Amino acid sequence: MPTFAPYLLGHQPPLAWESQWLKWPDFWLHSDRTATAEALHEAWERAETERVEIACNGGFGRNGTALTCLAVLDGVPNGEAVTYIRERYSRWAVQMLY
Repeated sequence: MPTFAPYLLGHQPPLAWESQWLKWPDFWLHSDRTATAEALHEAWERAETERVEIACNGGFGRNGTALTCLAVLDGVPNGEAVTYIRERYSRWAVQMLY
């Protein structure tokens, strides 16, 4: 079981462990940029010594976007982060808005 989990959803999830709901409807942007940045930074810091879960409904768009942010925090160059996540997590990762 994770010790911390940011949930990237348009509706509040049932919470079974320490978590943070980030209101982020599918195919939209997150509703609070500051809260999202803080939660992802906390997840990145805690992942060094704890089990952290990041989740959305489908596991690709919002999840991939969050994983890309974490990759940048971990040192992957901005211009390479999406490709990095698509190669290592899923080729469908990262929600693209047109």
